[in-house]
Amino acid sequence: MFGMGSLIRFAALAWVVAIATAPAAGAVIVFSATPQGSQTDQLFSVDPSGSGLKQLTTGANPAYGPAFSPNGKRIAFERSNVGIFTMNVDGTGLRRLTTNGRDSYPVWSPDGKSIAFVRPLGPAWKVYVAPSSGGALHRLSQAPPAGRPSWTKAGLLIPSGGDLVKIDPATGHVLKYYGADIDAIWGLNSVALSPGVSQLTFVGARAPEPGDTECGEGPCQRFGLYFENLTTKGKKPHLIVKDASPAAFSPNGTQIVFAAGGKLMLRSVGSGATRAISTEGATPTNAAPPAWR
Repeated sequence: MFGMGSLIRFAALAWVVAIATAPAAGAVIVFSATPQGSQTDQLFSVDPSGSGLKQLTTGANPAYGPAFSPNGKRIAFERSNVGIFTMNVDGTGLRRLTTNGRDSYPVWSPDGKSIAFVRPLGPAWKVYVAPSSGGALHRLSQAPPAGRPSWTKAGLLIPSGGDLVKIDPATGHVLKYYGADIDAIWGLNSVALSPGVSQLTFVGARAPEPGDTECGEGPCQRFGLYFENLTTKGKKPHLIVKDASPAAFSPNGTQIVFAAGGKLMLRSVGSGATRAISTEGATPTNAAPPAWR
């Protein structure tokens, strides 16, 4: 039997474990979803526990690609055929930054003063930087063709040609190749990095299902969410979820969030344990990654 001292120590340990595994105070996930009774994707926010679902955007054009500012107070996002905007976390304070309807995947600089994004220029997508408060755009002319960027304390990183590349945020000059193995055809616009840039996920092609005849004579092209550890050289990315959306890492890097089967899902990076988050009244889309504060 437990003595009183053992019970006290056990209770203290349970309290510490609960604190370590519970979502951070003020944690929120922003994701793109189709509201009930609508066909236009909008941005929603929800607590990782599944409470507090709130629609943040409205309008005739779909809203995608949310990204939190470093202080967590504002969100940058793209609106199809309109441009890039920022807003407060509650959906107020809307500000338009660009007027090109194909500008995509905005990310904030670590100091919150700039936002990088990609824009099609000829046959390739190029990296641009704009002041987060509004102002003149600057194209990083030396940057290679890019997919969805990430701007971390490690620098401005872009997926390009199947690799992860660090570039100069002023010129685009390539500073480092990470030796990643990203699907160079399908995966570049879905890359998400862990906080320490030691892991990444992307959506890439996967093997067809046996007996799949949905697309006629040949099997359909199928996709899945892949996970890659950048610290283990030579280790290939592995499929973790079939038919899932791009993912986002939690701020501490221990979980990822993604959409699959019309649900918003949380998955432990370590154990693979997965659970759904209630989003009743909104169906998460597979088109773009969510964001996690």
